[in-house]
Amino acid sequence: MSQQHDPSSSQTPVIAGIVKRGAITLLLAAIIFAPTILLKTQVSQISNTLFIRYRWEGFAIACALVLIWRIIHEIRILRKARAHHKTASQAATPDRNFGKYVGPVLLVAAILLPFMPFTDRYILDISILIITYVMLGWGLQIVVGLAGLLDLGYVAFYAVGAYSYALLAQYYDFGFWMCLPLAGIFAATWGVILGFPVLRLRGDYLAIVTLAFGEIIRVVLLNWRDFTGGSNGLSNIPRPSFFGIPFSQGPDGFAATFGLEYSSLQRMGFLYFLILALALLTFYISSRLRKLPMGRAWEALREDEIACRSLGLNTINTKLSAFAIGAMFGGFAGSFFAAKQAFISPESFNFMESATILAIVVLGGMSSQIGVVFSSIAMVGGIEALRQLQFLKSIFGNEFDPSQLRLLLFGLAMIIVMLWRPRGFVSSRTPTVFFKEKKAVGSSMISQGRG
Repeated sequence: MSQQHDPSSSQTPVIAGIVKRGAITLLLAAIIFAPTILLKTQVSQISNTLFIRYRWEGFAIACALVLIWRIIHEIRILRKARAHHKTASQAATPDRNFGKYVGPVLLVAAILLPFMPFTDRYILDISILIITYVMLGWGLQIVVGLAGLLDLGYVAFYAVGAYSYALLAQYYDFGFWMCLPLAGIFAATWGVILGFPVLRLRGDYLAIVTLAFGEIIRVVLLNWRDFTGGSNGLSNIPRPSFFGIPFSQGPDGFAATFGLEYSSLQRMGFLYFLILALALLTFYISSRLRKLPMGRAWEALREDEIACRSLGLNTINTKLSAFAIGAMFGGFAGSFFAAKQAFISPESFNFMESATILAIVVLGGMSSQIGVVFSSIAMVGGIEALRQLQFLKSIFGNEFDPSQLRLLLFGLAMIIVMLWRPRGFVSSRTPTVFFKEKKAVGSSMISQGRG
């Protein structure tokens, strides 16, 4: 007699595996959250002694959330294993349609944001910061996403652009509009200087050298006190004007010239549209470069450098052009940052800035410009949103500050996103060269960042 298959017997190992991995995840979460959430040091006001207070409610909630996420992740993997595999082009179609319609919607929303009734100085300030990181992400995407060159020192070009404007304005009385192209040229020059020593390096070795370059620039700025101000930085940096019209309360100011009532939001609105224009310029140039022979050479270099050489492509010029153009956009963003803040110091250009910009590119999708926008909103805006979660104090106590756990939450969010979308938020793109019909390329067909 033939034996009948019992479905429950095949489900038992699967359930046992889910329970085992869930228990391991819960144990790791307890180890991580014990010193960060469970234990709270506090000073007694009476005896002036230090004691430890236990926050079991917050500890249990954090561990429960991690366990729930693990179970959901296991169920999602199980469903994927049972579902039929789709082709790469079919899986990529939603992303293509998504970017086609969402891009114009985001642009219209960005233009209308300053005119919304709920917009205040805080919202404008955060929006300017997000767009600045979008611009930096698009600049680094040329190096990492298109050319496949892992750059961990991109913040160095950001610093070169900022200090170029600050020093030229301080020593030579140059205006913002004159310093802006010069800052890009200086940053591009340093990009070429970085590119020459690393022409033969790839992968981890290239990452180490670029990381060292970023730290060298920061240390030089920190110790060259007579020229850069050292740790004290540079202050009183001139702010940009509207074609020579300053944003002041005087008779020659912007408000008096156009017959408006003076408001500090006028300058913030101008800075907002200025960085938005610079970001759109970066988007336009980088998207056009993708379709040129230079952009196709970058993509070929990312896929296989040996094949590029065998086909006669000059890999030296290809790498140097990627470093120079990516650095140029970083210099533009740095010049704007110095003009907006009116104060810069070496501490504003540490390794965490490079890590944040690289994370924005990776999370958004190595070849997706729309993905960079969403990852910038999620990372920069999400971290700032933690400061507004005051209701968590009723759960974890009045001494709880959500912003203090931003790095922990940032790491957990990156792990979740990498498990959910390993190739980033938007993992497909439309090819720059096609035959008769455009077909979006899926993430499995793209060799990203192997250089």
